Amino acid sequence: MLMANGFCLIDDKHVPLYRVIWISDTPHFCGADECTVEGRYEVRLEQGESVFGTRQERDDMLKALEVWQNGDPDHGEPWE
Repeated sequence: MLMANGFCLIDDKHVPLYRVIWISDTPHFCGADECTVEGRYEVRLEQGESVFGTRQERDDMLKALEVWQNGDPDHGEPWE
């Protein structure tokens, strides 16, 4: 979910866009029995932290970063 204050919701966390380093294009798979994030997408944050979200949350984060960087041509400047 794109939020007008520079954050995007991943799982139950309001992630500041400026902390995002990279976003996975494929879902996580490690094969470990105790893994709780199989099939979810990693959003790597600064300082080695990560959050994992659904495909929709991943896509929302990508859109939020695009709007934050370039503005939304349909809605004017970012966070307007």
